[in-house]
Amino acid sequence: MNLYPVTFKPILKKIIWGGSAISPFKGIVPVQEGIGESWELSDVEGNVSVAANGPMEGQSLDELIHTYGEALVGKKVLEQFGTTFPLLIKFIDARDNLSIQVHPDDELAKKRHNSFGKTEMWYVIKAAPDATLYSGFSQQIDADEYVKRVHDNTIMDVLQCYDVKAGDVFFLPAGRVHAIGAGCFIAEIQQTSNITYRIYDYNRKDAAGNTRELHTELAKDAIDYTLLADYRTAYKEEKDRPVELVSCQYFTTNLLELDKEISRDFSSLDSFVVYICMEGALQLKDNKGNMIEIKQGQTVLVPADTDSVTLTPSPTAKLMETYIG
Repeated sequence: MNLYPVTFKPILKKIIWGGSAISPFKGIVPVQEGIGESWELSDVEGNVSVAANGPMEGQSLDELIHTYGEALVGKKVLEQFGTTFPLLIKFIDARDNLSIQVHPDDELAKKRHNSFGKTEMWYVIKAAPDATLYSGFSQQIDADEYVKRVHDNTIMDVLQCYDVKAGDVFFLPAGRVHAIGAGCFIAEIQQTSNITYRIYDYNRKDAAGNTRELHTELAKDAIDYTLLADYRTAYKEEKDRPVELVSCQYFTTNLLELDKEISRDFSSLDSFVVYICMEGALQLKDNKGNMIEIKQGQTVLVPADTDSVTLTPSPTAKLMETYIG
């Protein structure tokens, strides 16, 4: 079969901290309240995406990978990650502060959970005027001080807090302590993993008066205590050409801000390409003659056997392009 750009049905997650922005952003009616996350492309067990367009509609991402293999994901991707799709793409709408977290790296996650680790990145699509997030430490601490500060409720004093605005980017390698704050609307690209260690949850209690479980000891060995001067990702905005945001062993992500047609050559890439549309609309046409209209809030998987695509904004579009580089 002629493989074509595939969209997937969003997996909407109703979460206690979820807001009301995801439905209108994605054009879902009626508006659903309390949706904290929309999993756009997922191969996490129990949350596997299902194709939503063309002849493959109704088939799961798992089925597609087992059927089409390297034509869909790329030969080197298949060799590196097996039949698990290696990325999880989400939109996140935080009405309240999320807990302080850390994720283990591949080695630790494999040993403890037989899972991939979790390196991720955030792109801030929208932010309330007072929105903040946490990434990394503000001063040097070690594992013993970390445990002590969790126990005496002073861990927040040594976390780096950032005021955020639309367009901010944060790269979060496994081991970096982080949290999304209230008022942040974010696109997240991460390894396919659902392993999270909760470090701190502001002593919040549930309806039954219980605090949430913390994973203090597990997190202690997973944290990277290296202190950086700045945990933000700097980049220079440019129109109508790819601007690299992140390049790591798990994914490469470019930002495309378009007001005219551009072409992208993937003939030597040997990887799928994912487009996440964060603003506007565009038409994507591949070298095989397939064409798809993409609008804000949509995510599209371009198969690895695609040599090139032409992107035509209507009239403007902002999107992220991500692949295994």
